Amino acid sequence: MLENKAQLRLVKGDEATHEPYTIAMGPQHPATHGVLKLDLELDGETVLECKPTVGFLHRGVEKLAENLSYAQTLPLTDRLDYIASMANNVAYSIAVEKLLDIEVPLRAKYIRTMVMEMARLTGHLLWLATHALDIGAMTVFLYCFREREILLDMFEEICGARLTTSYTCIGGVRQDVTGHFLESLYDFTEDFPSKIKEYETLIDKNRIWLKRTQDVGIVSAEDAVSLGLTGPTLRGSGVDYDVRKHMPYDAYPYVKFEVPIGSKGDVYDRYRCRMEEMHQSNSIIRQCIEALPTGPIRAADAPDLVMPYGIQKKVAADATFSSGIIKLVKDSERYIEGDVYVAAEVPKGELGFYFVSDGKGVPYRMHIRSPSYIHIGALSFLCKGQMVADVIAIIGSVDVVLGECDR
Repeated sequence: MLENKAQLRLVKGDEATHEPYTIAMGPQHPATHGVLKLDLELDGETVLECKPTVGFLHRGVEKLAENLSYAQTLPLTDRLDYIASMANNVAYSIAVEKLLDIEVPLRAKYIRTMVMEMARLTGHLLWLATHALDIGAMTVFLYCFREREILLDMFEEICGARLTTSYTCIGGVRQDVTGHFLESLYDFTEDFPSKIKEYETLIDKNRIWLKRTQDVGIVSAEDAVSLGLTGPTLRGSGVDYDVRKHMPYDAYPYVKFEVPIGSKGDVYDRYRCRMEEMHQSNSIIRQCIEALPTGPIRAADAPDLVMPYGIQKKVAADATFSSGIIKLVKDSERYIEGDVYVAAEVPKGELGFYFVSDGKGVPYRMHIRSPSYIHIGALSFLCKGQMVADVIAIIGSVDVVLGECDR
């Protein structure tokens, strides 16, 4: 029988006890947002311990990168946060450009900022759709996919792909934007704020939504920093940190936007931060369209293909290769020994790439600092003392994807 909401009485014979027990949530549970397994130790419905287990989706991206050129690795970044692959491409490209000292043309910077904010919208729309569905709001799910499909159609127009795009490249972008694309995107930015209002009308003040999100999964600003949280998950706790503001890249120094922050650090604050971020992303896209400069879309010294060291030696010895290929071999001399870490603000937080280079045209070591991996590690702290149903809301509020966790 239920003694109260937080405790289940277990009866052994004539003697009532209150013994903790363990259940496994996932890895197939839909509300874990991927192949995530949580071992929950419970006292009734209260979580005593939460132990996340990852690794079911491991694909070895970091190790693969050590055997590929920097350009060849870029398509693998699509498969990290595959919900917002454009953002991954930009983050990876600016890291390699820092390593190779490549200056990106201004037009390409504006285009990359534009598509990165489009990716932020697609990421936040899918987050809101699934987060609301987890808690029981079905209509929001359908509404969010309505606008997300429009953005994916525009991705298809600009590069031929909807999900795994590989549009950004080292030194710029692969092809220029068209007038039709810019007009369609500008029309979208005029209409999108009214769509955000529709989402908010459904759930923002809904008493069930408030009951499920307010005062749930609270993390203070100090604890959020200690846990390594980033992105809206960190800013929901009142910490004003955004890579776009503190370490600006591409066209972010030239556009104006605000960084929404919360105060309490609960599920509701994290929800509100992402909702406000969609307004800011919409504004950034409009500014990029209005201020888009003319000029090249790719750096003159950006190689089309940087080949692994062994292939470079073979090409150099083979006279049948074209002079253009031979030039690329000579360009490999730009690689220096050293290391570099560069981060970008993707929809889920800070995505960073750390390279160790030995000058051979391929990374000696590449490490990915993915926000989802850090946020999953924080679930033990966030879920402790909460109810089982609250675990679902907390997972949704930190917005994880296992593709960039089990990389």
